[in-house]
Amino acid sequence: MTRDLPLPTTRLYFLDWVRILAFFALILYHTGMYYVSWDWHVKSPFAGTGPEPFMMMSSPWRLGLLFFIGGVAASLMLRRAGTAAFLGRRSIRLLVPLVFGMLVIVPPQPYFEVVEKLGYSDGYGAFMRLYLQAYNGFCREDCLILPTWNHLWFVAYLWIYTMLLGAGIALLGPRFDRIAARTGALLQGWKLVVLPAALLAAARIALVEHYPTNHSVVGDWTNHAMSFLPFVLGALVARVPGFWSRLAVLRWQALGVAAFGWTMFVMWDAVTHDVFTPAAVRVLRPFMVAAYAFMAWSAVVAACGFAQRHLDADGPARRYLNEAVFPVYILHQTLIVVLAHAMQPLRIAPGAEAVLLVVLTITLSFASFEVIRRVRVLRPLFGLAPQRPQGLKDAAQDGTGAGPVSSVRSSA
Repeated sequence: MTRDLPLPTTRLYFLDWVRILAFFALILYHTGMYYVSWDWHVKSPFAGTGPEPFMMMSSPWRLGLLFFIGGVAASLMLRRAGTAAFLGRRSIRLLVPLVFGMLVIVPPQPYFEVVEKLGYSDGYGAFMRLYLQAYNGFCREDCLILPTWNHLWFVAYLWIYTMLLGAGIALLGPRFDRIAARTGALLQGWKLVVLPAALLAAARIALVEHYPTNHSVVGDWTNHAMSFLPFVLGALVARVPGFWSRLAVLRWQALGVAAFGWTMFVMWDAVTHDVFTPAAVRVLRPFMVAAYAFMAWSAVVAACGFAQRHLDADGPARRYLNEAVFPVYILHQTLIVVLAHAMQPLRIAPGAEAVLLVVLTITLSFASFEVIRRVRVLRPLFGLAPQRPQGLKDAAQDGTGAGPVSSVRSSA
């Protein structure tokens, strides 16, 4: 039996857990990027196609899920705290870590990229001088854009979307809640899965061939469609009482659709050029693009539905991980790149090496968090709120930290 959660006084603990688990999945995914044939900053000598079907299991939906949760958090905090106050706090909590990350945390990633791909040998200090000068000479097929935000693009996009949402709510006023109510009335039963998936599919079919993902804001229209639409949908349904129990009812059906979509997607990737003629590929491609979008949204529904049914609980683990997850996110990809490059001369078997990378990344990330959360000057650099008395923490933190339902942590 599922439960409807009243708004806005009850915390949506299950969304905290979804977000925490999604970021742990991100560590696994970025570790996997070292071993697949797809381009990435550094590559294993053992890289190949074997792990790619498992990577495809999360790649269509993971970030859409996080943007969906981000929309929920931003919408409810805007209603609770007011537009100007919330957007000001959110800008500090997102932009300070973004700038710090681009200047301090991210640079080792492009450094080791040019070391491995271009044979750069002048050392990290010389590279940083070029990095800060926006040097444009590290080129192979394309030129490396410096400075870069790499995996922190999510933070930049979340800030942009939150500002747009704040402006939209300020302009619409009470009409936003009426739009949310109509959206909630429409998204019932099978329509909850089919209608958002169809919207995402239509956008992806129209855009994907013309606007490949670049994470550069400008011209990144396919990525915006697959990210901003879930964000806006999250902002709308956040204000619909009883919405979350609908996801729990549909969790198994949504999981089945997602599993079927993943199967079709993997088969398509495996046999496209061996079985189908170019003409057949052109005909079938829109259907597979649509299947990708249906898999993405169905997985979001399934994840939130299972979490609402089984993970709607608080405890010390949730409170600790909820605070830790943003600093861990900021640090994890740089740790993976640095550790992977350092381990290459050891020639460890790829399976054992991958396990070591994951364990070391998690261990060092949380060890760093233990330092960060205790040092006042470091906390804002990693998106943490100022330290408060223990009894006031949950009530005081805003939308990038823990807090009540209207402030589910969503900073990335």
